[in-house]
Amino acid sequence: MTSPLARIESHPQEAKRLIGIDYEQFLALVSLAEKCHLEKRAEIERNKTRIIAPGGGRKPEISSKEGICLCLIYLRQKPIFEILGLLFDISKTKANDTFNYWVEILREVLPASQIEEVEKDSKKYQNLRKILGEYELIVDSAEQAIERPMDYQNQKQYYSGKKKMHTLKNQFIVLPKGEDIVDVYVGKLGKTSDIGLFRETRHKFNVEQKFIGDKAYIGDNAITTPHKKPKKSEISQLQKEQNKQLSSRRIGVEHMICRVKIFRVASEKFRLSRHRYNRVIMAVCGLVRLRLNCSWFLSVNN
Repeated sequence: MTSPLARIESHPQEAKRLIGIDYEQFLALVSLAEKCHLEKRAEIERNKTRIIAPGGGRKPEISSKEGICLCLIYLRQKPIFEILGLLFDISKTKANDTFNYWVEILREVLPASQIEEVEKDSKKYQNLRKILGEYELIVDSAEQAIERPMDYQNQKQYYSGKKKMHTLKNQFIVLPKGEDIVDVYVGKLGKTSDIGLFRETRHKFNVEQKFIGDKAYIGDNAITTPHKKPKKSEISQLQKEQNKQLSSRRIGVEHMICRVKIFRVASEKFRLSRHRYNRVIMAVCGLVRLRLNCSWFLSVNN
């Protein structure tokens, strides 16, 4: 059986279909992830009590490059871990452990949004908020199905009346035309309203910041929303044209959500442990930004 990594190396043009990013982006990601991996290993070596000489013990069953490829295959295709183990000639337990290790590395090397990229630097953060004030940002939410919780009280918390299933809700705020992810908030209870979720994260932006949203955000003065048809009446032709123009400007966030859902782990029912949800979906957002060749990644690799 040909391994996914061997297939990608022999047919680079198939990389995006198999792992969600181009082959050149994959190689750059491997370089960044391996650097982080080596730093983690060095930290462990400094703090451990050594019993055997360096280099001794059991050898790794899978290389760093294969581990990163395994992680990407799961995020893009979402096979069961038994199949993932067969593809890389390891056990399902080892496949699970490898995925969880490398998805954590991806979270560290791939910022999920512009705000996450600069939030640890106060000066850069304030500068970003100022720059963002020149745009009308686009906001929208998406829900993802999860396994029904066992506890009845939890079932009520996660049940979405809109989707008629148990879900987690994610909010995306993007630049005009969907050029980049400005902010993403994931893992909120399915019953949470879109406008309520937005108000929880409003503090990240300047007071003057303007947004564009759909009808779910009617009632917030910071968000431009479509005209809503009155009960037992119709909106005017002018209002219809304005709604159409607003939709054409708002479509960028829909395209961004679509790019996230290309990774099946973010679109199909989430079957991993609930506590892994935020880490996995944020890693996918980082991969989407990498796929878009965003400025932060280009600066790192130049």
